[in-house]
Amino acid sequence: MNLAAATNESLAQLSNTLIYSAMAVYTLAFFAYIAEWLFGSRSKVARTAAALTPGKQAKAPAVTVRKAGGTAVLERPKVVVRSAAGARDVPDGPGAHGGDEQGDLYGRIAVSLTVLAFLVEFAGVVARAASVRRAPWGNMYEFNITFSTVAVGVYLALLVLRKNVRWLGLFLITTVLLDLGLAVTVLYTESDQLVPALHSYWLYIHVSTAIFCGAVFYVGAVSTLMYLFKDSYENKLATGGTPGRFATSVMERLPASASLDKFSYRVNAAVFPLWTFTIIAGAIWAGDAWGRYWGWDPKETWSFITWVAYACYLHARATAGWKGRKAAYLALIAFGCWLFNYYGVNIFVSGKHSYAGV
Repeated sequence: MNLAAATNESLAQLSNTLIYSAMAVYTLAFFAYIAEWLFGSRSKVARTAAALTPGKQAKAPAVTVRKAGGTAVLERPKVVVRSAAGARDVPDGPGAHGGDEQGDLYGRIAVSLTVLAFLVEFAGVVARAASVRRAPWGNMYEFNITFSTVAVGVYLALLVLRKNVRWLGLFLITTVLLDLGLAVTVLYTESDQLVPALHSYWLYIHVSTAIFCGAVFYVGAVSTLMYLFKDSYENKLATGGTPGRFATSVMERLPASASLDKFSYRVNAAVFPLWTFTIIAGAIWAGDAWGRYWGWDPKETWSFITWVAYACYLHARATAGWKGRKAAYLALIAFGCWLFNYYGVNIFVSGKHSYAGV
């Protein structure tokens, strides 16, 4: 074995070690996020939702104040819990910590561990790239470890921008651990060179934008899913229902449904032009590699289906009659198309893009 081959093998082993190390740190972050939610359940936030139900508001005691030597009785003000169209009249929850100091401490520890795991995983991706002397996106294993790295990077960037997304941490780290577990067990592929069609600078442009778009679409999908749960919760309170104790503890700490709806829409709308560029860049690359820009290959077809689904969602979201839950369902369908485009097409469907290495 020559020196170059030995160096590449050593870098590949280093990459694997770093990926496993990142998984270990992500696991610690996972438990820290759980602790944040558990300690947050002890806060007053988890015990106030009952006072918001209309039926119990009527029984709430009136407020008695002294005025000019006498007394005046004031009715307890009504608490609005349902978001009106075009306005937000429900305050955002305090976050997973629920205002509990110890819960907030665990949350900050979880974020610190997430940053550490992100740096370790990023180093693992770089080591993989160095071992193969190319962009580390030649097969599904490499795509998976890069995708999870970018997804965590998007989350941390939103935190740096002071967005109220720390509640997303537990959901994100759970899926990242599942993604990496799938990568190292089922999708793992030894370091190797690319098939001839992938030897192009378009690999850096097309695949990198596809990974980034998928990471942002994931953040939008999670916030959309949480919006549906929070909207149902607010609606149940507004109609006099009494949500369960667990639902109350979780939902009261999330942002208001209107905030979640607005956030998911803005995230999806912001990245949609880049997804359009991704498809165009792929078509140009196909023209260089295969002599035709579009051939309705399964990957091309499902990329287009995903584009249409998100275009329908954005159009529906901008139309008054389709705001809210109907548009949210379209957003989840669109993300489902993206998932199938990656996992389903790569694993189960044959085509010119069939070099997943599984």
